[in-house]
Amino acid sequence: MASAGIVILLPLFLLIAFCVKLDCAGPVFLKQKRSGKDKKGFYMYKFRTMRPDAPTYIPTYHLSRPERYITRTGRFLRRFSLDELPQLFNVLKGEMSLIGPRPALWNEYRLIAERDKYGANGVLPGLSGLAQVSGRDILSVKEKAKLDGEYARKVSFLLDAKCFFQTFGAVLSARGVVEGARNVDSASARAPALPAAEGLKDPSLSGRLDSH
Repeated sequence: MASAGIVILLPLFLLIAFCVKLDCAGPVFLKQKRSGKDKKGFYMYKFRTMRPDAPTYIPTYHLSRPERYITRTGRFLRRFSLDELPQLFNVLKGEMSLIGPRPALWNEYRLIAERDKYGANGVLPGLSGLAQVSGRDILSVKEKAKLDGEYARKVSFLLDAKCFFQTFGAVLSARGVVEGARNVDSASARAPALPAAEGLKDPSLSGRLDSH
């Protein structure tokens, strides 16, 4: 399925690559180390949406002013999650699935630790998942981990199909897409009944991520 998707989307890939290159100097693709199944490290691919001087391993929701780094093309790509399309190559390599918990950055220790509590690190990460169609950026770390754990416990073809089709609605409406720490805090405050994030940073987790 991933290979068919790449072939079908090839004209779109080329158009996006042209726009990224035209908009800002630097590479077309971004390669980031992420935590995969069983916390094994792998390199995930994305279309570059930020300037070359942007922090590579700081989640956007931790940046106070991400607009300083996001390019014009990048804003559009992120709005509709088109920057994630190169992850079809990760799916083709067996490092990701179409549906599953979103792969955490290797240094998102709190999220990785919370996922351990719910058994969510034992499944392949995905392009989209239950957390992505249930709130995405406005969810707390604990809420994301709980949803990821729920997916891991209930994984099935029907659940994957449900998440897959709900992804289109979530992407087109940009539901839950929030950029920057201040905006995330504001959106979380407006969201109903979302629990506060819990868990402590555990630096030892980085040592348990296998090198690529």
